[in-house]
Parts: sequence; C-alpha cells; structure tokens
Amino acid sequence: MPLRFVKMQGLGNDYVYIDGHDQDLARFDLGRLAAIVSDRNFGVGSDGLILILPSDTADFRMRIFNPDESESNMCGNGMRCVAKYVYEHGLTRKTEFEVETLAGIIRPSLKVENGSVTSITVDMGEPRLARSEIPMEGEPQDEPAIEEPLDLDDETLQITAVSMGNPHCIIFVDEVEEAPVAELGPEIECHPIFPNRTNVEFVEIVDRTHVRMRVWERGAGITLACGTGASATCVACALTDRTERSIEVELLGGTLQIEWRDDNHVFMTGPAVEVYEGVLSDALISGAAL
Repeated sequence: MPLRFVKMQGLGNDYVYIDGHDQDLARFDLGRLAAIVSDRNFGVGSDGLILILPSDTADFRMRIFNPDESESNMCGNGMRCVAKYVYEHGLTRKTEFEVETLAGIIRPSLKVENGSVTSITVDMGEPRLARSEIPMEGEPQDEPAIEEPLDLDDETLQITAVSMGNPHCIIFVDEVEEAPVAELGPEIECHPIFPNRTNVEFVEIVDRTHVRMRVWERGAGITLACGTGASATCVACALTDRTERSIEVELLGGTLQIEWRDDNHVFMTGPAVEVYEGVLSDALISGAAL
C-alpha cells in the first residue's frame, strides 16, 4: 500500500513528513525508509524523514530519521513544521500543545492568522552543558566545555559544547562564508571525544544581537538551517559573552529569533512552509519493507 506524505521546510531545512495516525508504519525499517525518500536523485529529496505519531504522554509524538538511517533526538525546524501540520490538517485546534520527542516534551506555540499558521515559537527546553549530558569525553564530567581546545589531524580549534536534546559543537570564526564546513564538519562530527557524534556549528559574530551560522548536521551533512543548532549557538554566544541572550541567527536558509530566557529555557521563533503533498509508490518503498 502506498504511503501519503507531505514535503515541508523550515528555512530550507526540508523533510518528508508522514502522518502515522492513519497509516501503518510498523511494516517498514524506518531508517531505511528515510534513506530511500531522502535521496535527491532517486527519492523525494530531503534532509531526512519525520514521522507525526500519536503519543501516550503528550498531544503528539515526533520521530526524526537522517539520510544515513540514524535516528535524531530532536529537530527545531522539524518541530515548527510538525506544529504547522497538525494544526492546518485538523489534528488539533490548540495553538499551544506538547510534542513527545527523544529529547523530552517540546512545547510549540502558534501564531495563526485567517486559519493559517504564520509563525511558530518553540520552547526548546533547557540547555545541557555538563560533559556527561552532551555527551563528551573528558573530565570533570559534571563540568561544561567552554572554549576548550579540540585537537584535529592538522590543527587545534577552540570549541564550546551544548546539548539541546542533541549534541552541538560551536566554533567561532571570523568569516562564516570562508569556514571549511565541508572539510572540518565530518571530522568533528565523528571525533572520538563525542561518543554519539555531534552537530557542528561555525559562527560569525556580527554584533551583540546578530550572528551568522553555518551548520554540519550529524547524519545529514551541510543543511540550510538547524533550529537546535541556532539554539545551542545562542547559549554558547551568551556563555562566552559575545552576544546578549536574545539574538538573531542568520542561516543560509533564513533567520531565526532565539532567546535564552531567565528561566533557563531557550525559545526559537521562525516560519514553516508546506511545499507539496504526494504519495510514495510501492515500488519506491519496497526496499524498506520488513
């Protein structure tokens, strides 16, 4: 039986979304399905696959699979798209609700005009800074890693590590357009200091309220935007006194507003766009059948 899907994007961070409320997904290897649909030549083409599911503990459940078949804990741009989908497709009339993820319960809040979601603010939760929470090797495990040296094959970089439910390694650079994202990204992602691998952010400070960021995403490579990465960047910028706690993060796909509030929660505000609906043929998805 074919699968219905929706293609959505948040600042160009595009995913294939499948609603599992009325479709049987238990018949698939979900990681393999993600690899198939994500292929930009032979599949739909995306940064991964996101499933919208029922939850026993929240209003909805979200699962995220990367093109390399691994499962992610959280995706900020994906969360905004899920929030837009469930409202505009009639799964909820709430404008504030809870979504279960592997990173915990996430709470999006919708701005709605004439029945359409125009903007979503997501409570991304509290940043985790201890090495054990990243996770990251080294001692002491209960202390953060802020502007700490990381030895690579040919150089040593200064890094700050933050988890927003998934690990992030932030590197400050003079000019982000010149940053060797494609070269250093995969090396840092798989560095042995990060036992679960890591996302990598290259960040240029424009002023106290504005930064530019490029990202190498764990399991996906270079993407146009990363919501958890922008959130982690805000925290890293504030921790190192490079910016205020409320900043504009300019990414290749657009801009996010990020605020690390006094209650220790990080809030992300940005758009989500539905691109098109479609059906995955039996011939395409047969390679993921169990």
